[in-house]
Amino acid sequence: MCGVAGIRRFDGEPVDAGLLAEMAKRLHHRGPDDSGFWSEGSVGFAHTRLSIIDLAGSPQPMEGASGRTHITFNGEVLNYRELRSELAYPFRTKGDTEVLLALYERYGVRGATRLRGQFAYALHDSATGETHLVRDRLGILPLYYYATADVFAFASEIKALFPVIGAHRVDGESLHDYLAHRSVPAPYTLVEGVRKVPQGHHLVVTADGAIRTEPYWELPREPDVRQVSPEEAVRLVDDALTASVRDALIADVPVGAYLSGGVDSSLITALVARERDGAGLHTFSAGFGDERVDETAWARKVAGIVGSEHHEVVVTADDFRDSWAKLSWHRDAPLSEPADVAVFRLAELARRDVKVVLSGEGSDELFGGYPKYRFARATKLAGVLPGAALRRIEGALPASRARLGVAVRALGEPSYAERMRGWFAPFTTAERDALLGGPATRSVLGPYEDGGGDALTRMLYADSHTWLADNLLERGDRMSMAASLELRPPFLDHRVAELAFSLPSDVKVRGGTTKWVVKEVAREHLPADVVDRPKSGFKVPLDAWFRDGLKDMAFDLLTGPSSFVGGALDRAAVAALLAGHASGARNEQPRIWTLLSLEVWHREMAGR
Repeated sequence: MCGVAGIRRFDGEPVDAGLLAEMAKRLHHRGPDDSGFWSEGSVGFAHTRLSIIDLAGSPQPMEGASGRTHITFNGEVLNYRELRSELAYPFRTKGDTEVLLALYERYGVRGATRLRGQFAYALHDSATGETHLVRDRLGILPLYYYATADVFAFASEIKALFPVIGAHRVDGESLHDYLAHRSVPAPYTLVEGVRKVPQGHHLVVTADGAIRTEPYWELPREPDVRQVSPEEAVRLVDDALTASVRDALIADVPVGAYLSGGVDSSLITALVARERDGAGLHTFSAGFGDERVDETAWARKVAGIVGSEHHEVVVTADDFRDSWAKLSWHRDAPLSEPADVAVFRLAELARRDVKVVLSGEGSDELFGGYPKYRFARATKLAGVLPGAALRRIEGALPASRARLGVAVRALGEPSYAERMRGWFAPFTTAERDALLGGPATRSVLGPYEDGGGDALTRMLYADSHTWLADNLLERGDRMSMAASLELRPPFLDHRVAELAFSLPSDVKVRGGTTKWVVKEVAREHLPADVVDRPKSGFKVPLDAWFRDGLKDMAFDLLTGPSSFVGGALDRAAVAALLAGHASGARNEQPRIWTLLSLEVWHREMAGR
């Protein structure tokens, strides 16, 4: 991975080299191996490099052979060798960056459709006066921008835009979105004026400053479902995932794998071991010192099966307290999941031995892995139930029934779209309105409303565009890049994603078994007890920590006189939330985390 940034001026002034340098400085962690700059009048690019392919060559920003194109590129084009062999172009390097220039000069921006991998890049064409921004299909890598009448700026991370923006403020409209998602769906962010290039989109800035954004690839809104047997579906997924893992191992540096002990990371690890014939594989896992959520024994078992050299780290409450502010700076947003801190510690561990690591991210959202997917049809039909009655039931549930409470809260939402969103929402629609003093003034429900097909397909479509793209993938990118480590998720090869959306729902959730087709693939490579054990996930015991080691921190930050959350939200409601959790009567851990993360991020952002 790398860091990219750039400026384009429309006021007749040249690009300030010092400003470009300040932007790049804030991206050093993304590319500690090298940096470079290019500017020509009113356009300038910056690049910080983490060298993965063509280590000694391919400096950036790079000029095309015609002399009219320049590029700054973050990512990996995993089929770059195949593309190089097809292009009649005077290549001067051995890497993948120059392939993007060659594709553009041959096909224009349409060349992006020929890429496999993960990428976010900017390309300026001096002949047309256009600057193009392109982001990969599933949104694995980030790309942000800021625009006024005088300037357009872009960067891999929001913090790199602050030298251009100057004084920055919270986007008040996005607070509703954050309380509903624990992140902000594209194209919006929590910073006023900053936008994301959505996944699978191309943005062009014309010579007169006009900005257009359009998709070059999309998940199907109305999937054309294949008529295949369950056995054939298993074979198709096995073949596609094997091909993706093979591609993901392309690098000129050591590659390892995250190994939680769950079925997704275990399957990826087993496929990597098979591709490498068991040679030189490092695996990494994190534990929490809490037997309720610790999966390290399973990770060690799988490591023993595949013959990897296994490494572990234990994450504690002190890790959260000590690194929360720093990681909020890296995330450019509140830490949306408690596991963010654990993923960073895992990345730190991995970076000692490898420069690239593979993960199982994306399997749940493509193939139906979460427990909620069993209730996809019930979510669609639940509108016949009285919401007020469901809210009373949820309010009476004890702390030990928190999981049931999630279902009741989701099914009590007022619309089908809100019920789909409600399964992952820390606060209900009514709670958000009460906390912020009124309803949202804009809607980000498009992904919940646009998908077609059956109830499960609609839920997967929505989650792939929101929970996955704007939460999990942002987390994975920022926490790995904070340790200067490249993360690659083989499940998110676009060929695997397209296959997933073409398969019938009854091979995803089958007989009450979630992610059935992936588990059947895993059964070909791993023992049955690894495949069939209950899903645990990357859980952190924050319910206990918020009643012990982190209790005082939460009260001080959320109810103190300088609290942003206490000022922007209903202070009395926040205090009641904390008191209910401390008493043990309710498990308010997801909501406390959401508010505390917002507070910690705001304090960190305000000080930069």
